[in-house]
Amino acid sequence: MRINKQKDLSSEELCKLVVKGMQEKKAVDIVVMDLRDVKNAISDYFVICSGNSDTQIDAIADSVEEEVFKASQINPWHEEGKMNREWILLDYVDVVVHVFKKERRVFYDLEQLWGDAEIHLVEETFA
Repeated sequence: MRINKQKDLSSEELCKLVVKGMQEKKAVDIVVMDLRDVKNAISDYFVICSGNSDTQIDAIADSVEEEVFKASQINPWHEEGKMNREWILLDYVDVVVHVFKKERRVFYDLEQLWGDAEIHLVEETFA
């Protein structure tokens, strides 16, 4: 019997895995928000992306979970939105992942809400 041991990841390493999982399923408008210098921030980073359909939103979230687990044996501490598939949240404590359907992302506008954060746009790499 083999027991998987969790690998400790920095929040930066976790962000990279999350972005890789998003890119695997062709997420668009990927943004990494650095919240470490924002007073009362609930995590180190938000990683936000959009998808074009509820099916793609679901696939992106699953891909993120797979990439993170494959590298670290870590599952999200909490997740929400898998049923409605318009905004799926995966909470890895230090990194919170937001996978939006395009219209929902515009409505909630997290980038504006957390305007004090340093925002990094991720170049989309479609192979």
